[in-house]
Amino acid sequence: MSTTGENQDLYDRFAALKETLADRLAPQLIQNPQLADALTQQIEDLLSQVLTNQGQMAAPPDGGLAELIGIGSQAASKVNSTRLPQGVEDYDEQIASDRILAVADLYYLYQHEKVGVFRAVRKLQELFNAGAVRLSNGDGAYGLYRFDRRSVLRYTQKERLQTYRRVFGYTTVPPMSSAKPNPQFHTLFTQFINNVAEFWRDKRISDVIRDRAYDPSFGSIATVRRAGLDLRNNLKWSSYGHVTVLRIEVLQLLEEAFKILGADDVKKLFGADNAWDVVEEIMLRYFRQDVNASQRHRMAVAGRSIIRWLAQKYILNNSRAEFEALVREIADVAEEWLTSAETLGIAFRGHTKRVVTFEPRQNGHRPLRSAGEGY
Repeated sequence: MSTTGENQDLYDRFAALKETLADRLAPQLIQNPQLADALTQQIEDLLSQVLTNQGQMAAPPDGGLAELIGIGSQAASKVNSTRLPQGVEDYDEQIASDRILAVADLYYLYQHEKVGVFRAVRKLQELFNAGAVRLSNGDGAYGLYRFDRRSVLRYTQKERLQTYRRVFGYTTVPPMSSAKPNPQFHTLFTQFINNVAEFWRDKRISDVIRDRAYDPSFGSIATVRRAGLDLRNNLKWSSYGHVTVLRIEVLQLLEEAFKILGADDVKKLFGADNAWDVVEEIMLRYFRQDVNASQRHRMAVAGRSIIRWLAQKYILNNSRAEFEALVREIADVAEEWLTSAETLGIAFRGHTKRVVTFEPRQNGHRPLRSAGEGY
């Protein structure tokens, strides 16, 4: 248990230590800015450890109230002798990584749903049952027969769309009873990706044009961290419920769908080389839609990687050197997502026009719209 006076003395001593080091190492700090960052981080870590140890000390049964107000033998003679708690555990520490990982997979599934993978299989199944296509007893035909045999056990399309609406704010399907849509997700997600991409672009510029390639003068980790924490907190509140089990079930369904679409008899039917060609051909031929499968799939893979990165505690690291090393993992991924999103017109680089809240008319059809993306 630390008193108010001890706490004040602790901060004064650490401040004096910083001033002394800065004074004695001034020439070295000018030549090597990374040294200042390392020293500051070590001092902050040491201070945090001391405060943590103090917080673990047992408090009196009344929490120190008696000594504060002057009752009993424990009454304090001065205000500096009273107990001073250090506060509560940081808010941003209270995130369950398993739920964020589930959201990452759900985002991956949404993009494939947007491409029309499941719609393509259902259309192919409809044609197969009607005898309108030349499929009989191959692997694809058998897969189409079995695809809906377990439909009564699965989440329906409406339930999937309602979940996307609740977690991401995507689609215009009304959310299920007692659920609220999450229209903030797309804005926060795009903002975080923009900040990561911009930070790493500034880092590359500094590496090229500055005499000291690793001088941390470009880019701010504070903006990246804050954008990441905002997004992570948003996902925290939208990831409760059946998201974890739904994402497992639908990933299994997606795998089954691609086995059907990639079967030799189905590919031969459409003159396709792979399952993606079959999806694009069905969507174009029967739904008159250009689904932009390449861009959507890249957004699915990149978006899942970015959200998975957020599921870990990397974003809480406030040491510049360590943070740069950790964020490097998603630097190129963020650029890939942003490039694909720009192609589709649902996000922009820079500080203006970062988010588009609707999609334009295509081929005379008015698509369903939602915050961030239309379905």
